[in-house]
This record gives sequence, C-alpha cells and structure tokens, in this order.
Amino acid sequence: MTRRIVIGTAAVSMAVSLAACGKAGDDKKDSADSGSKTKIGLLLPENKTARYETLDKPLFIEAVEKNCPDCEVVYNNAASDVGQQKQQFEQQIADGIKVIAISSVDAEKSAAWVADAHKKGVKVVAYDRAIVGADAYVSHDNEKIGKLQGQALIDALGSKASGANVVMINGDEKDPNAGLFKKGAHTSLDGKVKIAYEASGEWDPKIAGEKMTAAISSVGKGKIDAVYSANDGMAGGIITSLGNAGIKDIPVGGQDAELPGIQRIIAGTQTFTIYKSPKQLAPAAAQFAVNLLQGKDIGAEGETDGVPSTLLEPTVVNKDNIESTVIKDGIYEVSKVCVKDIAAKCTALGIK
Repeated sequence: MTRRIVIGTAAVSMAVSLAACGKAGDDKKDSADSGSKTKIGLLLPENKTARYETLDKPLFIEAVEKNCPDCEVVYNNAASDVGQQKQQFEQQIADGIKVIAISSVDAEKSAAWVADAHKKGVKVVAYDRAIVGADAYVSHDNEKIGKLQGQALIDALGSKASGANVVMINGDEKDPNAGLFKKGAHTSLDGKVKIAYEASGEWDPKIAGEKMTAAISSVGKGKIDAVYSANDGMAGGIITSLGNAGIKDIPVGGQDAELPGIQRIIAGTQTFTIYKSPKQLAPAAAQFAVNLLQGKDIGAEGETDGVPSTLLEPTVVNKDNIESTVIKDGIYEVSKVCVKDIAAKCTALGIK
C-alpha cells in the first residue's frame, strides 16, 4: 500500500473551515424531517468498540454543527453487519444524500457499493478504513500503529523479550486496518520474540477472551510472557481470561485509548494503548465531505492506492503520559478516569 504523507498532530489542528453544512441527526431521524437542509451521511461499522459512539460520532457531528448551518448529518451504525451497512448506504443514496462518510464493515464488498454510488453522482469518504475507489480517505497510519504496538510490547518485556512467548489476538480480517495493524506488529515482533499463538478476536471482547483461553490451553499457563491485542475492547476480554487463569503481571497492549483501557493502564492490568485522536480524524473527514459536496479541492496531503488521503500520527499511551495526551486533549476528564477504585493510583501517577 502506497502511503506518501503522514500528518503530525500539530499539522492537523485543521481550522476546519467547513463552509456549508450543519445540523446533526441520528439513525432514528426520518429524512423527511430535514426539510431543505443538505445532508451528509455518516456510517460507522460497529458499536462493540466504544470509540465510535462516544467519540467519532459526536465529534464528526460537532464539526458539522459548528461550521455548516445549512446541512444535516444523517447517522447509522451497522453493528458489525455488512448486510445492514449495505442497506444503510443504499437508503442514504435513495434519500438524496450526495456525500457519505463510511467506515466499512467489509472493505472489499463496500468497494462495489462505492462504484455504484458514483454512477448516481454520490461521493464517498472512506473514514478510518480504506476503500478502493473512494473519493477521499482519512485515517491514521495504520501500519505504523501496528509497529508501535509491537515495539511497545518489546519495550515492556525489556530484557525478557529474547525468546519470550507472545500471544497475538488480531482484529477482524474483514477490516483492512486489521491487516495493517497485524503486518506492522509482526515487523516489530518477528525475530525478537516467539509468536506462540495467533488468532483473530474479530473486534469482539467475548471472542478475544475465548481465544485467549484457547491460547492458555495451547501454550501453557506458565509459558505466556506477553499478549498483543489489536484494540482495547478485546484487551478487556483478554485480561479477564488471564485473570480467570491466575495469570497476572504480564504486558498486554491495546489500541484506541478507550476509557476502560486507560483505567486498566492506571490499575496495572493493561500496559499501553494507541491514541488516535478523533479530534483530528472526525474534523478531517468532515472537511473532506464538505469539500466534496461543494466541488472544492479535497485538501488531502497525499494518497493511498490512488485515493486522495490524509494520514494522521498515532501515539503510544502508557501510565507515564496519560495526563499529557487524552486528558490534556480533553478526551476524558480526570474525574471520569480516576474513579474510586483507582483514585490512589492516579494520585501516585500525578494524574490530577
């Protein structure tokens, strides 16, 4: 995959000058209610990963509400069902929406939808997950995320890394990002540790926990030195399975900087996560959508497989930089992070 330009955090505090869109709706809002407002579609893939409902959706809507009073965001979540997402996509087109931002459940299948949408004059922004033939793509550098995850796991192992048995629980294979995370992680891990067990957790905490239980049975209770989890949601299921087996104090990494993941890092059961600022992602996607709607230059900083793209910079978050990342950026309030059970540990880490 060709990736030419990666944008750093400072470069993407894009004063999102979106000059023509507006009020936000949700999946319960009938299109007839929007009157004369121009509509932009937002289709997110699933709700098992908390970030989509709690961060991506409201931040995308906020960017539109702030800058585009003449538009409305029509939102749907596919709940991991590719058939449902196809129906949502087709319904938005039938409702007259001319620009749709979509984070696909299945990128290969959604590429065909994009081709059909183009025949009807509809533009498509690939949101966080690449789609062949899309009009624009905004994400983070996903292979780099995998590299950061793998290296963070090695750093956590320290002198124990050489010959360590690592379990890898990867994301859903239908998600193109999952393959990039996996590829990047292997780049960092291969030759430095032994991959003792590897499977897909399908972005599902329950399935990831079941795979972890299978790994414990396969590798042996006392022979697992670290666990790579492709995201925080699955890390939660994995950590529960480890605890049930009496395994503790081994590095476990994740991704998405979800609130429970941050709290587990403070508690000491999770080692790190990857912060992909939705404060960058959602406004950048909104800007692409509005520019496409208005026939303006998209404003991408590079391209991915021929699609105009902006790729944002991810950050490793561990117990030492929680305050300077997700709290400083206003993603979470200290009062919501430092709940009673971990308040003392927050104080010890200087999180206040």
